[in-house]
Amino acid sequence: MMRTIHVLIVVLSLCYVNCFNSKKINQNKKITFLKTSKLDISVLGERSALPRGDELDKRIFTLALPAVLNFALLPLVGAVDTFWIGRMKNALALAGQGAANQVFSSTFWIISFLPSVVTPLVAKAYGSGNQDEVKKNVGEALFIGMFVGIIGMTLLSVFPSKALNVVLPIDSKTRVFALPYLKIRALTFLPALLSTVAFSAFRGTMDVFTPLKIAVISNAVNMIMDPILIFKYGLGTVGAAAATCVSEIVAFLLYFKLLFQKKLVNWNNIKMPTIKSLLPLLISGLGVQMRAVAMNIAFLAVTRTTQALDSAGTSAAAHAITLQLWQLGGVFLLAMSTVASILVPTEIAKSKKEGRDLTSAKHIADRILSWGVILGILLGFLQLMCLPLLNTFSPLPEVQQAAKLPSIVGAALQLINGVVFIGEGIQQGNQYFAKLALTTAFATIGMLTSLKLIGNSLAGVWASFAVFNIIRLCGVLYHHFIDGPLAPSKVKSAMK
Repeated sequence: MMRTIHVLIVVLSLCYVNCFNSKKINQNKKITFLKTSKLDISVLGERSALPRGDELDKRIFTLALPAVLNFALLPLVGAVDTFWIGRMKNALALAGQGAANQVFSSTFWIISFLPSVVTPLVAKAYGSGNQDEVKKNVGEALFIGMFVGIIGMTLLSVFPSKALNVVLPIDSKTRVFALPYLKIRALTFLPALLSTVAFSAFRGTMDVFTPLKIAVISNAVNMIMDPILIFKYGLGTVGAAAATCVSEIVAFLLYFKLLFQKKLVNWNNIKMPTIKSLLPLLISGLGVQMRAVAMNIAFLAVTRTTQALDSAGTSAAAHAITLQLWQLGGVFLLAMSTVASILVPTEIAKSKKEGRDLTSAKHIADRILSWGVILGILLGFLQLMCLPLLNTFSPLPEVQQAAKLPSIVGAALQLINGVVFIGEGIQQGNQYFAKLALTTAFATIGMLTSLKLIGNSLAGVWASFAVFNIIRLCGVLYHHFIDGPLAPSKVKSAMK
């Protein structure tokens, strides 16, 4: 047990040292490159959609690699929570933590529309060189984030049992573990939301190193405190929730401090936006929120279905493990999606400012999408190779056996995820939130229908995930090739 803690601490320490040691990295040079370098189309070489190891690929991975590390830490910490709760040798505890975590996550993303809206707005202002607009967007988003965060924290703190009713029957044995976990996690709603807004602000200005630094520190706190609170003080799942609370508060304090230090916001900017400023946020936010509602209806339905598969909690525990492996693989695609939502709107803003057509922006979008295909294939094979890790998350043989087939289905889904994640990142960068929400709604309907027909087993549940992602894939391809601003016909007509 202690050996595992030591290994995790060493890994995080090495990551921190390699990325942020000022003796080895010229910090001023790094910041100048990230914040002022432009994609000179003349040095991109042939405009091929396929990766070529050229200047564009280097720029993509300069942004993507730190983002991968940043996003990887989140499911890694979730995997650590799953690991330590699994050491309790109680499938009901693992199932309860998974149910409560899904309720918190779904509530968070249904209420919080700001992060998806803030990134392209900041990227657009940053791409046009308007620093005052950047500060204005960040400050107003933080103000709205405080208001929304207080609402979310109050709802989950006052009505945790009713929130759990969405995924757990009243008489479920897992509620004894899920309810106290959710009560503690509810306290982190406000700091978590403000941290996510700040993360989106840094991401919009192409600063991916600052969020990585904060993620390393805050998640190291969680990793160290998990076994201490769960086992040494005997708090069980409550200890896991408390460790997460402390790490979220640490992240919030660091983000807030650095937002001011890097002059991305000041106290005068943190204010209620005017009607003129609020309107774009509300219009975009409505689309984001509709999508979040549809997406989380699907995830909550899956959680409720798995919780009802057996009373011992075996299927629900196996699903929680499978989901962790799937998310660990998906962080690469999520990072590339982030790069797409940054580079595409930034290049569009530059092109319009300089009076150019959108050929360069389309070239960037095509290249990132090609990387999505390649990474999806590689991650699918990698997840299959990780099947032996199932016994790491639970010592119970029945849980390990139940997780094998859905893990294989999840590996196959990575092939689709490669295009879906990055394609949706391009859509968010283009601010096509309403159409993205519509596609997600259709995908949710397809998934719910599939759950009713074949959702009587874990394999059926994960097959329903496939239906969900295939419909999203169709929406992504339609946007990229037919409907979006970078569709070939639209770019070609604009050049005439």
